[in-house]
Amino acid sequence: MNEQINKLINEAGTDVSGKWMSIDNVERFALLIVKECQKLNSKELSITAIERLLPLYKEHFGIEP
Repeated sequence: MNEQINKLINEAGTDVSGKWMSIDNVERFALLIVKECQKLNSKELSITAIERLLPLYKEHFGIEP
């Protein structure tokens, strides 16, 4: 498994043993993935694109950048 995914799984409070995650861990894991995507977008996209995307993250996922 990708090292970054392993890191996020551990950060979400679970492990990669193949056991089921609690719903809180799954929610936290998904939030961490979205935040990582936001970071990548901020590094790679123009200011105009970022300004257009960030409100969409809030609307779609319900989270602030």
